[in-house]
Amino acid sequence: MSADASRSTSTRPVWLIVLAAASIAGIGMGLRQVMGLYVVPVTETLGLGREAFALAIAVANIVWGLASPITGVFSDKYGPSRVIIFGALCTAMGMLLMCWANSEWDLIWSGVFLGLGVAGAGINATVGAVGRAAPPEERTAAIAAVGIGAGMGMLLALPYSHILIGVMGWQASLIVLASTAMVILLLVWPLGGSASSSASGGHSAQVPAQSAMEAIREAIRLPSFWLLNAGFFVCGFHLIFYATHLPPFVADKGLGPEIGVWGLTAVGVGNLIGTYLAGQWGRRLPKRYGLSLIYFCRGFVFLGFLFLPITGVTVVALSFILGILWLSTIPLTSALVATFFGPRWMTMLYGFVFLSHQVGSFFGVWLGGAIYDRMQSYDAMWWISLGLGLFAALIHLPIVERPVARLVGPQELQAAGGAQPRGAMEP
Repeated sequence: MSADASRSTSTRPVWLIVLAAASIAGIGMGLRQVMGLYVVPVTETLGLGREAFALAIAVANIVWGLASPITGVFSDKYGPSRVIIFGALCTAMGMLLMCWANSEWDLIWSGVFLGLGVAGAGINATVGAVGRAAPPEERTAAIAAVGIGAGMGMLLALPYSHILIGVMGWQASLIVLASTAMVILLLVWPLGGSASSSASGGHSAQVPAQSAMEAIREAIRLPSFWLLNAGFFVCGFHLIFYATHLPPFVADKGLGPEIGVWGLTAVGVGNLIGTYLAGQWGRRLPKRYGLSLIYFCRGFVFLGFLFLPITGVTVVALSFILGILWLSTIPLTSALVATFFGPRWMTMLYGFVFLSHQVGSFFGVWLGGAIYDRMQSYDAMWWISLGLGLFAALIHLPIVERPVARLVGPQELQAAGGAQPRGAMEP
């Protein structure tokens, strides 16, 4: 094990780890969230359709998802510092490649690096470190704090990028955003150690050691894990479609570009409230019910875009409501991963769940561009988003919120009468 890995994050105050993780997630997720502002200027400058830009962002999201389990393995084994540094450098490179783009392929390569960047320096890389550092009873709230940091980043990054584009043009603004990504390099040191000493995560001291492959095999045998994956696919579909296509949607309705910025900023404001509430919900109530409620309520927002008059007020109001339901899925979903399997391989296993999220993101952003180019309307996408939200609300209900049998000690088994609860207690 490396020297970096030999140090436990427990040697640093939990509040410092959470603060650093939230700041990193804020920059990484904020920069990722502003791509919708570049749809119109980039495609008009390069003479491309929206589907070309949407494909580049779709590639970024699928690369993000594919890379997340891999960066998760390295983060869990060696500590997150190297992974986060790698992510910051890739984010900067992705911004620069978009700045210098001359063709659709240049945009796709930009998407590849942006995807690698957010896989290394986004919320995925930080939830494992925070999940291991925080006591089990405070884990959901600590992860929610990271989500709040990500929301703050989105809230600040949108007006920041909008002003940069207005003052210096979209190409020069991307150079400034690449420089902004480098700030992440100053924030990694509190997260440097691997939390191997907290591998038990508050479960029995007799929990057996487990390799990465054993953890993967254990996860794929758990039905609740697959239900969680299916629900997170829908989350990704919703979020990236909305974040990327809201600015051009409001432009099509004859509204100024500032309405798209205000709408996405309202998402950021609502997200701060929703993520905090999700963290508190997870401390007191079943997490699966919270997730079902989030997806069900998203359907009403999509109905609003279909049946309400589209004005600046309705866009901002609906965006605020959707913001409450935005990253609030992350503390509940990631805490369920830790509940099922413990925190030892949490980053990696959450990475697999997040891969499902990013497959959904790929289809959400690409399908939005493809449907618009063919129908000159986003109506079909609002209906698809509504149906997927109802589907996700239903499939979370059967999830069993209990640890796998490996993490349950003799006292817990005796208290349960020696019986293994179906699903969550499978070997």
